[in-house]
Amino acid sequence: MDLGLSRVDYLQVGVTSQKTMKLLPASGRKATQKVVIGDHDGVVTCFGMKKGEAVPVFKTLPGEKIARLELGGALNTPQEKIFVAAGSEVRGFTKKGKQFLAFNTNLTENIKAMHISGSDLFLGASYVYNHYCDCKDQHYYLSGDKINDVLCLPVEKLSCITPVLACQDRVVRVLQGSDLLYEMEVPGPPTVLTLNNGNGGDSGEEVLFGTSDGKIGLVEISGVSPVEKWKIENEKKRGGILCMDSFDILGDGVKELIIGRDDGMLEIYNFEYAKSPILRYEYALSESVTSVQGGCVGKEGYDEIIASTYSGWVSGLTTEPTHRECGSGDGLKMTHEMQNKVLSLRNELEQLQIKVLHEREKYQQSSQSSTAVSAVPTFSINDKFTLNRDDASYSLVLEVQAAIDTVLLQCDVPIDLKDVDKNSAVVSVVDCESEPNGNFLLATYRCQVNTTRLELKILSIEGRYGTLQAYVTPRVQPKTCQVRQYQIKPLSLHQRTHCIDRDRPMNTLTLKGQFSFAEVHSWVVFCLPEVPDKTPVGESVSFYFQNTFLDTQLECTYRKGEGYFKSDNISTISILKDVLSKEATKRKINLNISCDINEVSVNHTLKLIHPKLEYQLMLAKKVELLDALKELQAHEGNTDFLIPEYRSILEEAEELLKEHKKQPTSLERLYGMITDLFIDKFKFKGTNVKTKVPLLLEILGSYDQKALIAFFDSAA
Repeated sequence: MDLGLSRVDYLQVGVTSQKTMKLLPASGRKATQKVVIGDHDGVVTCFGMKKGEAVPVFKTLPGEKIARLELGGALNTPQEKIFVAAGSEVRGFTKKGKQFLAFNTNLTENIKAMHISGSDLFLGASYVYNHYCDCKDQHYYLSGDKINDVLCLPVEKLSCITPVLACQDRVVRVLQGSDLLYEMEVPGPPTVLTLNNGNGGDSGEEVLFGTSDGKIGLVEISGVSPVEKWKIENEKKRGGILCMDSFDILGDGVKELIIGRDDGMLEIYNFEYAKSPILRYEYALSESVTSVQGGCVGKEGYDEIIASTYSGWVSGLTTEPTHRECGSGDGLKMTHEMQNKVLSLRNELEQLQIKVLHEREKYQQSSQSSTAVSAVPTFSINDKFTLNRDDASYSLVLEVQAAIDTVLLQCDVPIDLKDVDKNSAVVSVVDCESEPNGNFLLATYRCQVNTTRLELKILSIEGRYGTLQAYVTPRVQPKTCQVRQYQIKPLSLHQRTHCIDRDRPMNTLTLKGQFSFAEVHSWVVFCLPEVPDKTPVGESVSFYFQNTFLDTQLECTYRKGEGYFKSDNISTISILKDVLSKEATKRKINLNISCDINEVSVNHTLKLIHPKLEYQLMLAKKVELLDALKELQAHEGNTDFLIPEYRSILEEAEELLKEHKKQPTSLERLYGMITDLFIDKFKFKGTNVKTKVPLLLEILGSYDQKALIAFFDSAA
């Protein structure tokens, strides 16, 4: 399939949030559609295209930041009424821009997600879901974790209201009224929901979901239990999913799936001869794609995909051929229409340059005055700090509406920076003396011109916790900087899961004392990532985690006055014991801590580490041999004299170096974890074995699994 799409930039508004752009239905069969978009300035802009120029239909006054924009109207009629959610208020506008609704929901949390079906309004705030009918409260549900998106299955097909919530704890929840009907675990935190084909498919029960770690899936929400239809993994390690739409861009009668990601990738999947979609087209925009929809905007008869980006650009990928035609000579000449457009753009650019020069002179003159006050320019930062399951690293994404000049990273605990292929910034790392000033990391990223998005990879060590700070300076005048802080948690490599293997040998840490449910929950939030800040509803709660690096597991069950923490890794229990003791001491709470250690768990953990350690040692050995083998190859002229093993090393040289570059510190991390396991095993017995660590490192240097297990068993 060859899709010849051309990019056209239509308009720029303010910074936009996810799902804040829609296309109004066309007034005629072949007419072009109007675009409506809401931004962080609280402005709703509606425009259409006329003779290649964006012509405004209406523009509202600034107000509170717009978090969502949806179209609505009576069922089975064109959906052309515009609804926006800003703060805790929902406003409605006609397609001409006249406001007909201002509904204050009186919610204590800001609205994050919205869906409209006829006279029914479905809202999701951080943890609270509300259903209104004709602006009257109908149903309410308190979610266990943050609500990222909300949807309702089509009422016209099912004749009943079935709301669906996408929640941060990797769960899609299906409601019936104010009650939970059932929930379904999905492969990552779901960030967006949409109806398959825009109508839920033939049954009306098919829902597409996209996750923050870039996975896509289709589930059928039946009345009894969900059925997973298909799932696509994020094999290319691209960004998270922010928006989805179904549209027949090929014109073959079958709708394609259009995906917008937070790394700027726009993808088109089609269902040609396959049950699950196949990627057919991709286009890289330079910033997050916040909204996407198929339609006809630029010129009648030419379908296109309209996308809005984080900084507010509204762009189209159109099927219309580029405005060039063959001339009488060998070259290509522009059409008259294109020449006029280029001329008007040049005039506009000249006027803007003169205006900027005038304003700069005016600013310079006023700054010399003793009464002048310099105004600090404000700018928005879209940031994300998430743990990647594949390589047990943290991904820090910083996106700014203006071009980034520099980013300074500072951390008060030991962390390593990892190379990112997409990152073109120049890195300078400062050697730090940690004791006097508490700095373990100081690094500066100098970005190239027009870089608005920077992605960094960070490797943390469990047991070492503190704060990572990013000082972001954009290319604006006068110079200004914003600081963002990210917590490196004691058990930073653990990720939420919903089931664990109960047959593993487990160590148990038991807490008892005069503490409330909210206090013990705040300690768990402090220790572990992906735990909701809000204290759970009920008298007790259980959370399950998996270590992304070692695949060990942790079960946390607690209530008022007691807590139980079970893990097959003794080091996890040791870290929890130390941190919980410190936190309780800070609050002057007397804790009774007891540990039940299972000796078998140590050998079990070593067996989990074994394949990873063996692979890394083999990789390091092969990379070490590469230079010598290449020299031999150059000297002899061929590799026929080498044994097959060495020949395969030379053949795979590029892949080996690439793999080694991707995880340069993996071996040191594994050595560190084995050393911690050794120290922690004997710490619970009251024995200090730190003097035997050099001997342990010697054994690891000439690694043999049986020798290592024997050393762990005999050392005392």
